[in-house]
Amino acid sequence: MATTGAPAPHGTGGTRSLDLRELECFLVLAEELHFGRAGERLYVSQSRVSQLLRALESRIGARLVDRTSRRVRLTPLGEEFRASLRPAYEALRATVDTARSAARGIEGRLTIGFQGTADDRTMAAIDTFQARHPGCDTHLTEIPLCDPFGALRSGAVDVAVVLLPVAEPDLTLGPVFAAQPQTLALSVRHPLASRATVTAEDLAGVPLISADGPAPAYWRDAHAPATTPGGLPIPGGPGVSTLQEGLTLAAAGRGGMLLCRPTAEYHGRRDLAFVPVTGLVDSVLGLVHHTARATARTRAFGAVVREVLHTAGAARPAAV
Repeated sequence: MATTGAPAPHGTGGTRSLDLRELECFLVLAEELHFGRAGERLYVSQSRVSQLLRALESRIGARLVDRTSRRVRLTPLGEEFRASLRPAYEALRATVDTARSAARGIEGRLTIGFQGTADDRTMAAIDTFQARHPGCDTHLTEIPLCDPFGALRSGAVDVAVVLLPVAEPDLTLGPVFAAQPQTLALSVRHPLASRATVTAEDLAGVPLISADGPAPAYWRDAHAPATTPGGLPIPGGPGVSTLQEGLTLAAAGRGGMLLCRPTAEYHGRRDLAFVPVTGLVDSVLGLVHHTARATARTRAFGAVVREVLHTAGAARPAAV
């Protein structure tokens, strides 16, 4: 696909014709830094990747990539060009996707991941999306508590409703759900289980059950902090992979587990007490997608989620 304009002045490197395939090739090569892998992603030969790169460099009039027998790296100009090109290219691709979808409707399959519980807000968005786009099949899958972002990176899910914070450079945070107060899940035999509330400072006496890796450390620390707001150390409890594992260990008296109130209400059981905690930052969910894999389906679902939350009076701006 190419756009053509008036003939370029002599010596401009042929900028009168801009080939989008050359730009796509450059962006993929900038990610892979390997001509063979770039060719595999583009379904072309390694020599074709070299040809497209040379053509682009000829148009620009300077080298964008340094290539030796041992490594491939971007030149300083190549780094600047990539930084400027990426958002423009993504915007152009989004425009084409939107036009294509408008012409034939939202079709295909959308896989939605969720952590812990797909609550009524998530289900309302799914029902609205399915009614609005009957040609698109929606599928739900639970994401392990210990790996909030892995399914997005592997492509196992297209979008995911996960606990904030999200500070991943390759992921985009969309609409954010209303903040929810936190509760502490404890065995009914725990001394604090009979309290009407506990304070954040009381956590200094409770080993906190936390998610294991590969969840990033900043995310794990947010949901099982190492200190109270006043600076008292909080003992670390066992690490778990799933929410159910954490609840079971809490019921067995191995520690406490922080949960938002809706999740606590959904997972109520006789051997657990859910005690409201004051003095902690509220728990927040957000809709996340992989930036490089945004599609008309993910954008349409994000728009529906934002609409449902706004109608419920629960939406607030995303922290991006």
